[in-house]
Amino acid sequence: MPVPRTSRVPWVNAASADAFRLIVTGGGTGGHTYPALTAVHTLRDRLVTEGRALDVLWIGTADGLEARVAPAEGIRFATVATGKIRRSSNPLRMLSAANMKDMARVPLGVAQARKIVADFRPDVVLATGGYVAVPAGLAARMNRRPLVLHEQTVRLGLANRRLAGSASRIAVSSESSVPLLPETVRPLAVVTGNPVRRQVLAGHADKAVEVLGLHGFDRRLPTVYVTGGAQGAQQINGVVRDALGWLLERANVIHQCGPDNVEDLRRYAAGLSGPLAARYYLTGFVGPELPDVLALADVVVSRAGAGTLAELTALGKPAVFVPLATSAGNEQAHNARHLEEAGAAVALLGAVSPDRLKDAVGPLLTDPARREAMARRAREHGRPDAADRLVDVLLSAASG
Repeated sequence: MPVPRTSRVPWVNAASADAFRLIVTGGGTGGHTYPALTAVHTLRDRLVTEGRALDVLWIGTADGLEARVAPAEGIRFATVATGKIRRSSNPLRMLSAANMKDMARVPLGVAQARKIVADFRPDVVLATGGYVAVPAGLAARMNRRPLVLHEQTVRLGLANRRLAGSASRIAVSSESSVPLLPETVRPLAVVTGNPVRRQVLAGHADKAVEVLGLHGFDRRLPTVYVTGGAQGAQQINGVVRDALGWLLERANVIHQCGPDNVEDLRRYAAGLSGPLAARYYLTGFVGPELPDVLALADVVVSRAGAGTLAELTALGKPAVFVPLATSAGNEQAHNARHLEEAGAAVALLGAVSPDRLKDAVGPLLTDPARREAMARRAREHGRPDAADRLVDVLLSAASG
């Protein structure tokens, strides 16, 4: 789900003797990067109230999302060599030349990370997953620095599974994750939730109407927010397009379709009648206005990434999830199924047709009591204070 950018902020002068020293490692995608960034900001704010400063260094790869996010936030950034494992259900394909070549880079990355950690001498290292986290996480153990893992999904990702034996604490996003951990490391587990940016929790529905010019919306009807992430999702766009007339007879629709898909959908929407067209807002990207869009939404149709689940459950939003089938380890399907089993969402697994979408969304649009029941169950799984909980774990690990 697109997320609002935080403003760039000044960080501590590295010469400050009393500074709390943190290394962050992880990234590649927003699911690993943004929870780490939220934790960094929350830790800094906590330390400021105690009259202390934060000195932070992010270890990542040159081509990962973190390489853009960290410097844009004024955070020092260092790169290490690493290797990406290309997964396959066929074990023989795991032994591909590309995998072997990348894995050969890991020892170099560990050596580089070991020197960075030794020179920086962090009070604690936070690893949020992604293959880049492995060298720095192993280097933390070699340098006898506390290592805190944070897992955003229901099941431990590949990098965090590799690092679990080196961790001082393992922060997980759900109680259901604990039994899935190796038995030897379960005592290290702390349920924190997945950090959600504070801005996301502070939206205003009326502001979305004003900023986006949604004056044709019928506020007596529920509003559906459809999103496939920053680049959009062809699967979601297709089924929503084919069900669009039906949806607009029952709801207002905000459709974030990805920048490359706007023109095709705009041509299709040109055939809508005036009243229905007025209730359809199409956009390629949702940026700083996301908190207000979420505040306005009564139902969300989206992928089932860990960050999206964290936001929607923290806000208590009824959701229909269309998991990305190619997500690593099929984690999106596990995420969606987990909430569906709790009555906190609907999971559309496998092939998704317009009729399946209608069957899933229809009862939520026509029955406010059903929406509220799902919203209540979603809130039961939400942890709006997850960033503070993770900061508690970091400070505890640092103090031994």
